[in-house]
Amino acid sequence: MRRIILPILALGLAVPAFVAQTAPAQSAAKKAASKKINAELAAAVADPRREKDRARDQYRRPAETLTFFQVAPDMKVGEYAPGGEWYSRLLGLYLGPKGKLVGLYFDPTSGPFSETAQKGIRDGAAKYPSDISTWSGIPAERFSAYTLDAVPAAEKGTFDRILIMRMMHNLFRWNIADREIRAMRDLLKPGGMIGIEQHRAKANAPYSYTDGSKGYMREKDIIAFMEMHGFAFVGSSRANANPKDPANWPDGVWTLPPSLRGAKEEDKPRLQAIGETDRMTLLFRKRL
Repeated sequence: MRRIILPILALGLAVPAFVAQTAPAQSAAKKAASKKINAELAAAVADPRREKDRARDQYRRPAETLTFFQVAPDMKVGEYAPGGEWYSRLLGLYLGPKGKLVGLYFDPTSGPFSETAQKGIRDGAAKYPSDISTWSGIPAERFSAYTLDAVPAAEKGTFDRILIMRMMHNLFRWNIADREIRAMRDLLKPGGMIGIEQHRAKANAPYSYTDGSKGYMREKDIIAFMEMHGFAFVGSSRANANPKDPANWPDGVWTLPPSLRGAKEEDKPRLQAIGETDRMTLLFRKRL
């Protein structure tokens, strides 16, 4: 679970079922859902360099998720708010040889960020290429990173995909979602897509629980927000669904693994048996 205070899957495994919106979106999502995990992605997921990261694959389902997001190995892909760089390390292996991976960091001027926090954001972007290069052994020029207030004009309209992994709740609770999503939309090519993975609240959860402060958000609210900001809903996957999560923890998503925040020792086995949070996995296409 990502609460940023700043700073082998077999080849041929099918992507889980999806729920689509409109007729064109249904066709596109159905096509994506029927695809198999390609050999390059399967190899990246199985790479021995990921030994320490692999424990979370059972919860994050990266092969299924990236296949549903239709991320090809020769694409230019931005990961928004890379945080601990778990996904970035995998994406570096997958995209490094033929594609381009770009870390996209908060606009430091857009939120409730102190001067120290703003510096931390800019420092994170500055060291991102070397982080992924050092870990993967792939030359650093295959990677780049920008804060959203400092993206070169030439980068606009050049991204095939942008991924927002378990971060929408922070954008809402910091009141920066509108500005950040608009900036990311500008980076996408016509028809480019944003993939969102987010902790999922129950459909009838009250606003007081789904305003971002607990980490959980309602799926319909994310869809409505993205549609209002110039995106068409392509569809959803159950790749990261966890029906064992009641999604009603008083302390939010951080009650469950890996945080187990405030958990008593006697409660940890029960929480670990539930696993990580139930998550929506949504795909949106930039409208012209």
